[in-house]
Amino acid sequence: MAYKGKYKVKNRSKYVGAVDNVVYRSSWERRFMVYADTNPNVVKWNSEELVIPYVSPVDGKVHRYFPDFWIEVKGEKGKINHMVIEVKPKTQTGPPKLGKTAKSKYRYARAMKTWKVNEAKFEMAKEFCDDRKWQFKILTEDHLVK
Repeated sequence: MAYKGKYKVKNRSKYVGAVDNVVYRSSWERRFMVYADTNPNVVKWNSEELVIPYVSPVDGKVHRYFPDFWIEVKGEKGKINHMVIEVKPKTQTGPPKLGKTAKSKYRYARAMKTWKVNEAKFEMAKEFCDDRKWQFKILTEDHLVK
């Protein structure tokens, strides 16, 4: 999963933002980019162009969250729906499980920190989207791998 690169947007008129600087950080993100770029029901899209402020539970400071994607999708009867999409490994979408060894306890502490920061980001993204009548979705490997 750990593969990165620049995505070359094919339907440049659909992309909102810096069209020549679209970066993916995983094969799952790249897969979603291809979907957004080529699906005729996706009217507009971008990657990491939207900024949502959130307070980190780790340091109590305001940080900036850049969700992976924003898309405009043609729905039923031509209605336009807006979505903010985050692509994450399933292991980062819920609290971690505690193991029995010292090494696993260290990993648990690190994973818990990641989860708490992600949880704060996701809560603010949901609030941000609710205020605009948009949808917030988290996609995992279950959604992106055939």
